Amino acid sequence: MAWLNNAHKEVYEHPAVEFKSANLINPASCKAAFEHPEGSFDFVINLAAETKINLPDCVYEEGILKLSRNCAREALEHHPKRYIEISAGNMYAEGKKPSQEHCPLDPWTVTAHLKLAVEQDLGEMKDLDYVILRPAIVYGIADKHGIVPRILVGAVYKHLKETMKLLWTKDLKMNTVHVSDLCRAIWHLCLHGKSGEIYNVVDCGETTQGKVTDIISERFSISHGYWGTTASLFAKADMQSVVEQINEKHLAPWAEACLKDSITNTPLSPYLCQELLFDRNLSLDGSKLTSTGFTCLVPEITKERISEIIDDYVEMGLFPRSLLL
Repeated sequence: MAWLNNAHKEVYEHPAVEFKSANLINPASCKAAFEHPEGSFDFVINLAAETKINLPDCVYEEGILKLSRNCAREALEHHPKRYIEISAGNMYAEGKKPSQEHCPLDPWTVTAHLKLAVEQDLGEMKDLDYVILRPAIVYGIADKHGIVPRILVGAVYKHLKETMKLLWTKDLKMNTVHVSDLCRAIWHLCLHGKSGEIYNVVDCGETTQGKVTDIISERFSISHGYWGTTASLFAKADMQSVVEQINEKHLAPWAEACLKDSITNTPLSPYLCQELLFDRNLSLDGSKLTSTGFTCLVPEITKERISEIIDDYVEMGLFPRSLLL
């Protein structure tokens, strides 16, 4: 319940909401979380997963794979009308066109590897009516892991008064979906999805690294550039060292900017994990979902949508207001 804004707190306080806190990694706790006087549910939606970065692999295996297995098995005991699993979009092999759900798989993050294992487990549960969603990069108010690390890096360069340089090129695909549309897609597929099917969830903006960086640079009034493919390939040869240097450059100025605005505790960090800097294109084809009648209400990422994220954190006292001046 930590770090919730006022709007989110109000949701939990609504009389229609029954909030339970449970360690879903523990089978007994998971079973208790599913206990309900009526014994069954219409829909079960698994949005739970370990999202902190740079943890040991065993933590992710428990916080993603074991957790999801527990939830699916417990759901099966309650016979819901539909079970929704939120998977990951960054698991397709590189291709010349946006990836469709049937395209070859080659997950390139720890989360995606484990989510694929979860998908395979669900495929073996013949009595469970399930649907899997593979979202693009999810962004929106309260985001801490999708676009926000890049926003914070932009803020750091505003503080440093330096040009922001990024690996690779502006053309790197970074497809997105607004959190409100992901929520709408979940409900839509509860009602209209086909059992056992997988659906990509992505807006129609064809977001790239260049588009995101242009917006962030405009928001903070900073200049930016790219190292390009050749220089980035040299960096890739020792990516771990490069990532360490990048984070060393960003973390201290961020702390200084927070201290200047008397911010002593914030969950926000410009720390970039190595997975975020791979030269892998996240390019999804969402036509299967749209063929069911779904349409995104936020068709593309914009400066206004990025500003909403920043302004919310400023209001909560978690982001330095001075960096917006």
